[in-house]
Amino acid sequence: RVSFMSNQKPQKPTLSGQRFKTRKRDEKERFDPTQFQDCIIQGLTETGTDLEAVAKFLDASGAKLDYRRYAETLFDILVAGGMLAPGGTLADDMTRTNVCVFAAQEDLETMQAFAQVFNKLIRRYKYLEKGFEDEVKKLLLFLKGFSESERNKLAMLTGILLANGTLNASILNSLYNENLVKEGVSAAFAVKLFKSWINEKDINAVAVSLRKVNMDNRLMELFPANKQSVEHFSKYFTEAGLKELSEYVRNQQSIGARKELQKELQEQMSRGDPFKDIILYVKEEMKKNNISEQTVVAIIWSSVMSTVEWNKKEELVAEQAIKHLKQYSPLLAAFTTQGQSELTLLLKIQEYCYDNIHFMKAFQKIVVLFYKAEVLSEEPILKWYKDAHLAKGKSVFLEQMKKFVEWLKNAEEESESEAEEGD
Repeated sequence: RVSFMSNQKPQKPTLSGQRFKTRKRDEKERFDPTQFQDCIIQGLTETGTDLEAVAKFLDASGAKLDYRRYAETLFDILVAGGMLAPGGTLADDMTRTNVCVFAAQEDLETMQAFAQVFNKLIRRYKYLEKGFEDEVKKLLLFLKGFSESERNKLAMLTGILLANGTLNASILNSLYNENLVKEGVSAAFAVKLFKSWINEKDINAVAVSLRKVNMDNRLMELFPANKQSVEHFSKYFTEAGLKELSEYVRNQQSIGARKELQKELQEQMSRGDPFKDIILYVKEEMKKNNISEQTVVAIIWSSVMSTVEWNKKEELVAEQAIKHLKQYSPLLAAFTTQGQSELTLLLKIQEYCYDNIHFMKAFQKIVVLFYKAEVLSEEPILKWYKDAHLAKGKSVFLEQMKKFVEWLKNAEEESESEAEEGD
């Protein structure tokens, strides 16, 4: 019994009473924003203006400091030199540093170097991406609180970061703030931003980024409602040296107007509106939005062809097409007053017949119909046949047109000889 007792492990003493679990949120935070700021500013002061050393310091500090919790404070310091109060002013009683964007030189090279600091930091600590995006959105809303030079530097930096993909173009939403727009701050900021963005990439890359976030048709909102016209936008940005942006917006506006025209046309056709009303509407839209006759004839063709449920049998679809197009030939004739418009229509017919396999044998019949209805004339048809046709299905379509083209040539020669006899 004694030996049995001696083999038992002695019992550990326990505290009587209730045990309390320490919750994480009750633990004292390792840093508060002021302490965090002091640590970052001290480190930046020691690195000085060597931005490579700054990047290394920030990289190493992420292991010791809570970047996740104090992302806003961190970015405030790197941009403005200290924590920002609402509105964009630096709190007076706070320590600050001159190793920041706002205290740097106002030139593209310096801003490119700062962009590298942000790139390295965010690549190293991926969780900072969202915090940085929120920071930039906030800074844009604070623009009125910054000096003109500070705004210029921030605009250049933002353009570079948009170009290299560190920032998403959705941050530009902040520029549509009513007060910033009204006072002309948004437009002036956009000039510097787009200059540095286009300088890093080109207008096509900018267009892709804007399109991804549905911002491609909103750029005119940088101006107050009474100045939201293509003319005003174009003049402002062209004078600022951004002709490519002006042309891009003009083109976007034109694309929008063309889509709107096609939509309205199809509605008018499905309602069966009289052709004279449709023609009047189209001509007004052409004038208002500076749309060419060639563009309009292509829009009318696709609208006319989309109003029908086509037969799937090749032998029946040609007959259906002729009947349908005969009805709409007066509408097409109103917008083929130039040889180039006729050629555009011919190419559209060729493309349509090639893309819709049931129409392959209908091409010649459609052209002959339009010739008889005076939608198309000899010269554009002969030009199309000789050298202006598309590669799509050309051997099939040229073969179909052979006899008709020969007839046209003979008819032309006969009319010429008759004219000579008459003289």
